[in-house]
Amino acid sequence: MNQAAGLQNLFSSVPMAREELPAIHQAASLRPLVRRERVTRTIAVAGGKGGVGKTTVAVNLAMTMAMAGRHVMLLDADMGVANIDVQLGLNPPRHLGHLLDGKCALQDLIMPAQHGLKVIPGGSGVRRLAKMGNGEHAAVIRAFDDLIQPPDFLIVDTAAGVADNVAMFAAAADDVLIVVCDELASLTDAYALIKILAHDFGVRRFHIVANMVRQAADARKLFEKLARVCGRFLDVALDYMGMVPHDEWLRQAIRRQGAVVDLWPSSRAAAGFKQLAGAVDTWGEPAYPDLGRIAFFSGQSVPAAGW
Repeated sequence: MNQAAGLQNLFSSVPMAREELPAIHQAASLRPLVRRERVTRTIAVAGGKGGVGKTTVAVNLAMTMAMAGRHVMLLDADMGVANIDVQLGLNPPRHLGHLLDGKCALQDLIMPAQHGLKVIPGGSGVRRLAKMGNGEHAAVIRAFDDLIQPPDFLIVDTAAGVADNVAMFAAAADDVLIVVCDELASLTDAYALIKILAHDFGVRRFHIVANMVRQAADARKLFEKLARVCGRFLDVALDYMGMVPHDEWLRQAIRRQGAVVDLWPSSRAAAGFKQLAGAVDTWGEPAYPDLGRIAFFSGQSVPAAGW
């Protein structure tokens, strides 16, 4: 039996637990910031499998926090096939390839979006970005140390899959938010990404959100399956962050090139994103990456562990 088939059997046969999962934060608004030693908190949004709605979650989470008055920056780290600019109706004149070629600074790439959100485009259809090496990924991460005005939050939309660039950007963040949907492949790929980040980078805590689900009970079952398999084989902690329901208004927002929390703030999907944004304030102080790993806004120059 190959590894993929083994994982599928594990998730298919995981029994449902009877105990109640911890309730998530229900606040509709965000609490005031607590001053910390480091200025910016970085949240990497990842999913393993493509098509789970990872970019939509990143865009709407960032927009919700910006609408709540936070200084938020959104990095499109899906190199070569970036599309945050498309989702928000932006037309960037430059991308991260220009930064790596020395043609501009990171500050020059920042584009304003609605409600004060700042976007750093990754570039789509750019072969040079699709073939970036680990040294270039590290250069992008380190470039954030030079920002004139660091944001309160940096949301990083990583690529699909479990390739080096996904793991490196996720491991460089303070927090990792894993997006899953009601597909077996979504759970197996999420597990694979969690395993890599735990074994190779020492990441021990992951926040999980279920996307495009019909009911809250379905979201909890997805989380429970993932948590039980991770609990059997990995030394990690998973936090349940709730759900974003399947909602036609979300599809309409994508077609309109906007965030659903901005265009249809009373929709069910918008309520899910607001709940997720409120939950961010319950995360407590992040376990910052150690000195052996590159991290956003850390000023470190030591190569990342595993590279």
